[in-house]
Amino acid sequence: MNNSDRRTFMLQVVASGAVLSAGQAMAQASGPKVSETDPQAVGLGYKEDTTKVDAKKYPNHAASQNCASCQLFQGKAKDAAGGCPLFAGKQVVATGWCSAWAKKAG
Repeated sequence: MNNSDRRTFMLQVVASGAVLSAGQAMAQASGPKVSETDPQAVGLGYKEDTTKVDAKKYPNHAASQNCASCQLFQGKAKDAAGGCPLFAGKQVVATGWCSAWAKKAG
């Protein structure tokens, strides 16, 4: 394989990776909402309304915690819903909460 072929191959690999990454980000940003009955959601205690979280089951939960203030939330500050890597291809509502909540930096 000569240098020209290697260079072409590497450019194709990089371009393919960029397209796949962009496609995944778009899928997360526009996917269906996570249902509270989804097995992953049940396992993480996900609720669409942070005020409806079971305080006995999750004693560290605070009413001020919600998906929009979580480090994992991929939506913008004013978005009603956004992607979350815990629920691949689906969106969580900004007012929701799950046990994986981690305070957003800043």
